[in-house]
Order: sequence, then C-alpha cells, then structure tokens
Amino acid sequence: MELIDFILHIDQYLEAFLQDYGVWVYAILFLIIFVETGLVVMPFLPGDSLLFATGMLAAQFPENLNVWLVMVLLFIAAVLGDTVNYSIGKEVGMRIVNFKLFGKQPVKMEHIDKTHQFYEKYGSKTIVIARFVPIVRTLAPFVAGIGRMNYATFLTYNIGGGFIWVFGITLCGYFLGNIPLIKDNFSTVVLLIIFISVLPIIFSVLKEKFGTKKETLS
Repeated sequence: MELIDFILHIDQYLEAFLQDYGVWVYAILFLIIFVETGLVVMPFLPGDSLLFATGMLAAQFPENLNVWLVMVLLFIAAVLGDTVNYSIGKEVGMRIVNFKLFGKQPVKMEHIDKTHQFYEKYGSKTIVIARFVPIVRTLAPFVAGIGRMNYATFLTYNIGGGFIWVFGITLCGYFLGNIPLIKDNFSTVVLLIIFISVLPIIFSVLKEKFGTKKETLS
C-alpha cells in the first residue's frame, strides 16, 4: 500500500525530498531510475510518473532543481541501468527467476515470456519501446543479455531509448505539469500514464487470446 501511495502521490514525495535533502535529491532521483532499470528484481518502481513529476517540480522550483542537469543525470542513470541489467542477464541468466525478495518472487516466468514476445514482434527496437512499458522496461535488457544480443546493437538502442524516455517525459512534465487541471489531479494523471504505458501489453494479450480463438474455430 505504501508503494501505491508513493506512486500516486510521487509529486508530493519528491517535493518533500527537495525540501528535506536539497541538492541530494539529484542523487535520490538518479538512484531510483538506476535501480528500476538496472536491477531485474525491481520492476515495480515508478519510472514514467517519476520523470513527469521531476519535470513538473523543476518548473515549479527552478532554483532548487535544474531541469537540464536532472535530465542529463537521469539519462546517464537509465543507460547505466540497462547496461548493468544486460550484464546480469548475460552472466546469471534464468537462475534469477528463482530469486525471492522478502519471501516473494519479483521476477516471474510469465513476465519473461511476455518480454520474449516483445522481442519476437519488435526485434532490437524492443529496447526502445520497452522504455515506456512498466515491468517490460526492467526485463527487456535482462532478456537481451540472456539472448546475448550483440552489445553494440544493444548499446545503440539503449542510448537512443534512454534519451527519448528521459528527455521526452521529463519535458512533458516541465511544460504541462503546472497546468491547473493536471497539477490538481496528479493522481489521475499518474493512473492515465500507467494505463497508456500498459496498452501494448493489453493489446498483445487480447491479440493472442482472440487469435487463438480464431485458430480453434477454423
């Protein structure tokens, strides 16, 4: 429940971090993005909503949070995170699926399978597309490592996807976040961002379900 509250009210939490920790908020933001993208066992951390809220706060408190500096730092965190995740997948492989955190299994085989489906459909571009899809965002570089994707190809899409994701969503928050309708209904905006993010997964599941029905009928 605390995690859900953090995600839905991440703007309030980040503002509190900014007031309590000052310049250290840059390190906190860097760490969150790095952990979400770099540790395959942490797919539940906020990504899109964090970037949007960061941009929004940078517009509100430019003297405390420089939008260009924070975007560069988070871009580096995103690229480094995917690189570490790729390395984990390459070295550890599927053994991580049996790993348990606080008695729970954070990496589930069904999520791995769904990520494999993304690769089958989009190929190497999955590294870019996955940036905007929760859970898949964390698992895509891991699966790329398991499949031993050519590292130069992976790094190219990693850098490109990280740039589009960090700069695109953060700037959206910077320019749109202070519009009263958005600012006063931030929790709804977060839910909308999450819904839009998981649409590719929903479409994939529906296509697979109805495709199987058609094959059965035929």
